[in-house]
Amino acid sequence: MCFALHCRAMKRLVLLILLSVAAAAQNPNADLTSYIDSIQAIDNHAHVFAPDDPNDKGYDALRCEELPPGVGPDPANLRFGELTKLAWNALYGTEPTSADQAEQQRPEMLTKVRQEHGENTYDWLLGKAGVSTVLANRVFMTPGLKPPHFRWVPYEDALLFPLNNDALKDTNPDRKALFTMEDQVRDRYLRESGVSSLPPTLDEFIEKVLRTTLDRQKKAGAVAVKLEAAYLRALDFAPASHDAAAAVYVRGVKGEAVSASDYKLLQDYLFHEVAVESGRLGMPVHIHTGAGCGQSFNDAGSDPMLLTAAFNDPLLRGTNFVMLHGGSPFWTHPTTLIEKPNVYVDTSVLELMFSPTEVARIMRPWIETMPERILYGSDADFIGPGMAWPESNWLATHQFRKALAMVLTEMVTDGTITLPRAKEIAKEILRGNAEKLYGWK
Repeated sequence: MCFALHCRAMKRLVLLILLSVAAAAQNPNADLTSYIDSIQAIDNHAHVFAPDDPNDKGYDALRCEELPPGVGPDPANLRFGELTKLAWNALYGTEPTSADQAEQQRPEMLTKVRQEHGENTYDWLLGKAGVSTVLANRVFMTPGLKPPHFRWVPYEDALLFPLNNDALKDTNPDRKALFTMEDQVRDRYLRESGVSSLPPTLDEFIEKVLRTTLDRQKKAGAVAVKLEAAYLRALDFAPASHDAAAAVYVRGVKGEAVSASDYKLLQDYLFHEVAVESGRLGMPVHIHTGAGCGQSFNDAGSDPMLLTAAFNDPLLRGTNFVMLHGGSPFWTHPTTLIEKPNVYVDTSVLELMFSPTEVARIMRPWIETMPERILYGSDADFIGPGMAWPESNWLATHQFRKALAMVLTEMVTDGTITLPRAKEIAKEILRGNAEKLYGWK
C-alpha cells in the first residue's frame, strides 16, 4: 500500500512514459523512416488491370462491381478526400477538387502518363510507389503484364465447385452473381484442359482438369494460387474421404440431387487436392480471409481460425498458406496461426481501409510473434472516385510504410527491439519474407 502523494507521482510517471511512447509512434524515427522508404517492396496481393485490354475482366474471378446493387465496400478511408489528392499529386502533379472531377479526369491523366512513358508506363507507376514486383491476382495474364515486375496468381475456386451450382445461386442475390462468374471460370478451365464436359468420375476430374489446370498455370508462370472461397462458403474445410467424395461427384455428374452437406464434403476433398498439388508444384495457396464486398457476405465464415484443421493437416505441411487481408476484422487470430511452420499473413487492404496508426496497432502482435511470416500486400483495385489500380497501388504502399515506421519506432522506444533489428524486420516484411517464400534471390 502506498501513500497518496507517492501513488499520484507514480501514476504521473507511468502516464508520461505512455505519452512518450505514443508520441514516438506518431513521430517515427527519422533514420528508420528513411530506410523504410528506400526499400523496394514486393506487393504480395493486388488486382492489376491489363494495360493492353481496355475491356479487361480478368483482374478478378469474382468482381465486386457486378454484385447487387453494384457497389463494393465504401469505408470513409476510401471515399474522395485528402488521400485521393495525395495520390494524384504524387502521380500526376495535380489535385482533383471533387469526386466527379476525379472520375472525369482520371482517363486523361493516365493517357498523359502513357504518352510520356509508353510501354514502360506500369514500370514507371511501380517506381513511383517504390515497388519492384507485384503478384497480380488474375484469371489470365496478358502480354502487357510481364515478369519480373508482374507475377501471376490465378484463381482456383472453380475447381472446388465442379457440379451444377444453381441451388447455391438461390442462396442470396450476391451468391447468384458470384456463382455465375465462377461457372464461367470453371468452363474456361474445362476448355483449356481439352475437356468438353465434366469427366464421369472424380479421379478423372482430378487428373484431367484439376492437376492439368494447376500444371498449365505453373508452366505459364504462376507463382502461387488464390482461393476466394469465403465469398462462396465458410472456410471450415474438413478432412473428407476419397470414396465418399467420389460418390457425391458421380451423383452430381449424373444430374442426381446432391445435398448441401454432401456437396460441402466434395468441396472439402477438392480443397485438399488443390492444396496438395499446389504444394507439390511449389505454389503457395493464398486464401481470402476476413470481410468482403457485397450485401450478403458471410463474415463469420471468413474467420481465419476456421482454417486451423487445414493448417494442422500433416499431409499439407508441404504446402505454404497465406492468409490475405490479415483476417480483418479477426486480425488478432493470425497471431497464433502464423506460428505454424507453413502459414503466413499479408496486410493487403488494411492500409486502404484504416489509418497508419490503426494498421500499426493491428500489426504489432504479429511482429512480436513471427515477423518472418508477415508479407506486405496492397489489394490495389477500384477503391473510390478517381482511384483504381495505379493510384491505390501508390497510396497503399505510402500508407503502409508510415504504419511500419510507426510500429517499429514504438517497439524501439519501449525497448522491445533495437533500431538495427527494426530495420531488419522492415526489410523482411517489405520484401525479404516474400523472396524466401517464393524462392526468389
